[in-house]
Amino acid sequence: MRTIGEIVYHLLAADMPVLLPARWQMTVSLGTHIVLACFGVAFPAMIWVVHGRAIRDDDVVALGLAKRWSKVAAVLFAVGAVSGTILSFEMGLLWPEFMRQFGDVVGLAFALEGIAFFLEAIFIGIYLYGWDRLPPRRHRAVLIPIAASGVAGTFCVLAVNSWMNSPSGFHIVDGQVTDVNPWAAMFNHAVWLQFLHMWIATFMVVGFCVAAVYAAGLLRGRDDRHHRLGFAVPFAFAMIAAVAQPVVGHLAGLRLASAQPTKLASMELGIHSERRAPLTIGGVIIDGRVRFGLEVPVLGSLISRSNPNATVPGLADFSEVDRPNDQLATMVHLSFQAMVGSAFALLGLGAWHWRSRRRGGDPLASRRFLWAAVVAGPLAVLALELGWFTTELGRQPWIVYRVMQVSDAVARGNAIWASFAVLVVVYTGMVAGAIAVLRSMARRWRAGAELDLPTPYSPPRPRVSR
Repeated sequence: MRTIGEIVYHLLAADMPVLLPARWQMTVSLGTHIVLACFGVAFPAMIWVVHGRAIRDDDVVALGLAKRWSKVAAVLFAVGAVSGTILSFEMGLLWPEFMRQFGDVVGLAFALEGIAFFLEAIFIGIYLYGWDRLPPRRHRAVLIPIAASGVAGTFCVLAVNSWMNSPSGFHIVDGQVTDVNPWAAMFNHAVWLQFLHMWIATFMVVGFCVAAVYAAGLLRGRDDRHHRLGFAVPFAFAMIAAVAQPVVGHLAGLRLASAQPTKLASMELGIHSERRAPLTIGGVIIDGRVRFGLEVPVLGSLISRSNPNATVPGLADFSEVDRPNDQLATMVHLSFQAMVGSAFALLGLGAWHWRSRRRGGDPLASRRFLWAAVVAGPLAVLALELGWFTTELGRQPWIVYRVMQVSDAVARGNAIWASFAVLVVVYTGMVAGAIAVLRSMARRWRAGAELDLPTPYSPPRPRVSR
């Protein structure tokens, strides 16, 4: 009879597959960090709007929102800095062969992302410290490098991911990576649409999440200008993004037929290539056949190729070792359709708001609308995560499409099981701690506490008129 210690030792030391825990570890790390990163990209623009309104109209409520949101942004940035640092180390720890072969190719993008991160941290500190110390317009202008650094950092990360989907900027000679051109790798064929798709998604996530907070406050009877303005600004950003996102997503999908046909086949859940292909709603692959799906004739070709007579590739067109297996293909298909469904549901919420206003009504007086707005926050996060599931799972089994498979890149050590367990504990504690801090701040603000955080050893503040 083995003891618990012997069983644990066996799990950690035996020759066990490590690809599964490596994938799950990246899923937890990336899935957490990507939500936090959204706030670094989109939140400064929303703060810019309310801060500008405070300066222009001497609006005390808008000024209060700018101060509160800047404190929230600082907390989320701190948590994101931890998760981002962990994620950067994981690239080398979990996928050492990938970094060994292609580190020179993607290293520039990672280096520039690090510089953008430090610049963002510096200017966030200046903005927080600058309340009542800097002239109002100069203080507001600090938000520009904060937002620019967030966008630049996101572009660099998306450049690496898009390169993994559309590799360029190198040649392989006798199994060795040569003729490296890191700029060509950064500005690969997929980068602009993938970056634009993600950039718009950040405004949807942050806009709907922040609006959901104030919708919840309105549901609890806090119907004042603070909550109405706090809802209106992020909701406006989110709705503009929700209108633009389907267009950009469609353009990004059109290139898949030539750039990543295996991903397109998975998204459409096609077994065989088919002209005038139907759109399969739902469905799973069982024993090599699509079951439980609803087929809409011709719509698959029309949506995926913008041509009702076009041919949509099928999974059987590719060898099993070069495409996602049936289980992964089903996950890609369902993730993609759930993402699209979530995005159109969010767009429908905007249409509801617009229609109510157009008829002279007040959507914020409707409890049904407010409940829908509360749900829209987590639904936007879900759509973001599903989009990344589609992107990453659809590329399988490749870590670099058609160049290196994931199984060839993963580390060869069973300590990954232990590191995965530790990561889950750390991330759970980190997220719980961040939520506790934000809730504590909200309680103090509702109780009328001073908005400014104390700054130890700071000089006396000169009062600057607002």
